Amino acid sequence: LNAVPRPSKKEERVIKFMKDFGKNLGLETIEDEVGNVIIRKPATKGMEDLKPIVMQSHLDMVHQKNNDTVFDFDTQGIEMFVDGDWVKAKGTTLGADNGLGVATIMAILESDSIAHPDLEALFTIDEETGMTGAMGLKGGLLKGDILLNLDTEEDDEIGVGCAGGVDVTATGNYIEEPIASDGNKAIKMVVKGLQGGHSGMQIHEGLGNANKIMNRLLYAVIEDVKIAQIDGGSLRNAIPRESVATVVFRADKEDLLMNLLNALSETIKKEFKTMEPDLKIVFSETEFPKNVMPFDAQVQIVNAIYAAHNGVYRMSADISDLVETSNNIARVIVKDGEIKIGCLTRSSVESSKMDLANALRATFELAGCNVEFSGEYPGWQPNMDSDILKVMIPIYERLNNGEKPHVAACHAGLECGILGQNYPDMDMISFGPNIKGAHSPDERAQISSAQKYWEFVIEILKNIPKKD
Repeated sequence: LNAVPRPSKKEERVIKFMKDFGKNLGLETIEDEVGNVIIRKPATKGMEDLKPIVMQSHLDMVHQKNNDTVFDFDTQGIEMFVDGDWVKAKGTTLGADNGLGVATIMAILESDSIAHPDLEALFTIDEETGMTGAMGLKGGLLKGDILLNLDTEEDDEIGVGCAGGVDVTATGNYIEEPIASDGNKAIKMVVKGLQGGHSGMQIHEGLGNANKIMNRLLYAVIEDVKIAQIDGGSLRNAIPRESVATVVFRADKEDLLMNLLNALSETIKKEFKTMEPDLKIVFSETEFPKNVMPFDAQVQIVNAIYAAHNGVYRMSADISDLVETSNNIARVIVKDGEIKIGCLTRSSVESSKMDLANALRATFELAGCNVEFSGEYPGWQPNMDSDILKVMIPIYERLNNGEKPHVAACHAGLECGILGQNYPDMDMISFGPNIKGAHSPDERAQISSAQKYWEFVIEILKNIPKKD
């Protein structure tokens, strides 16, 4: 699977790969209108009276790489290696999210010795950048009574709910001003070395956001610099790891400004030394730009980014230690007279999600930006009376010497909430092996955990409840 390039919204090759896989096994294989692949496998002999199940994972993966890694995600397969108990990738994301789930289902489809009821394998597309596969799946296509979503990243967790989300995008324009190089100097400001990570599952960890750190630096010197451009962050569901800005200032103020920036940089690095020990803030002379932002425009946008909420907004009052609502300021681009700021706002409570989204709208509209909401998807309401949950808990305890699983909702966006709109009676659950650093080049999958999880999967398939 990892040999097949599979970026979100460019899944043509992996769709073909999966269809060929199903057809080569002689199994009924279909592609729906939006590109989801469904492969059906009849029940093992003697298990025809069990409830039919759907096993579901998404085909696409987040594409992130280190700045110094030369890699083309559109043409190259992921380069993996084993480091002790972990599988990692060479300078890129690994694709364990959600490749381990896909691989699990493929192994079961391929096997002639694993017992299971009637099985529909559902491979969705574009989960990471819009969940358009799940949104486009029509009702009535699936026949299963139970859905096993294999997209959880802690092997002691059974997921019963998740957050919904909405993209908040602010855009604006400004008329560039020419600037002369005489008596002026240009520097490049770089924030790098941050861990990044999943903007849902890791939003509460105190990780640095490169866009917010860069903006803090710019705010400190805003009266004395002219901003030529800013380019920070990448994908909306990844905590920004890097940001680059080019600014111009009067040469006779260089010592004063650099002393201020260096002192602030040291302060920021001390603040983040525990969570972000590799944080680097670098200033270097750069090619002189032709144009810069007008002063009023740069003040407005820097103030807006400073005021815009980033991180945890509210913790759940109903579920212990669950982040209810959060925002990730994921992307900041200021260049060539155009401004674009992209955020992903998440919440397990719809009203709270829109409260924060509206707060962001108000903040950026005060700076003269246009704000759009898009890509909205619902959360997944927990069902603690789930039949499959009642099956899985005792199996987990039996396999793990009486240890109880952590039954929880998560702050990530899973496809269960969307699928549940067209399949409201389907009993859904989510679980998976340990995956750390998802959505970042530090992504890694634990081998021993995958073995634990695989045994869990096999036992669940043997113990699916009988049909009503």
